[in-house]
Amino acid sequence: MDLRKNHMTHYVGILDGADDVWGVRVPDLPGCHGGGASPEEAIADVTSAVREWVEARAPKHPQLPVSRTVAQLLLDDELDTAAGESAVIIPVLIDSGRPVRANLSLDAGLLAAIDEEAGRRGLTRSAFIASAAREKIEGHR
Repeated sequence: MDLRKNHMTHYVGILDGADDVWGVRVPDLPGCHGGGASPEEAIADVTSAVREWVEARAPKHPQLPVSRTVAQLLLDDELDTAAGESAVIIPVLIDSGRPVRANLSLDAGLLAAIDEEAGRRGLTRSAFIASAAREKIEGHR
């Protein structure tokens, strides 16, 4: 997949673990994995890892590896459901590197809360809104 043409894609991650040790590996992105104390934490961690993997690769390799389907991963023996592994979809939001001006209408109270929280975090309003949108799209809790 050409990074310059697509802004959103996904990869299939393989989730496994028990109790307070969970991990997710992404077979189509060598070395890309995440972990956490719960399945949700492991998925959030691998979502960040996938984004970092893509960003690190982008300058030299504008093509991303093809994302296999769950069925393909099963056929390729990458997913062992008998051992308790399960497939999870990991969204990847790819920045184009080109800011675009947007006109948004928000409630005045919400805008004030956004500005206050952005200031507390040392962010601009735009950076805060972009970060919140990215987290929502990528499924962070």
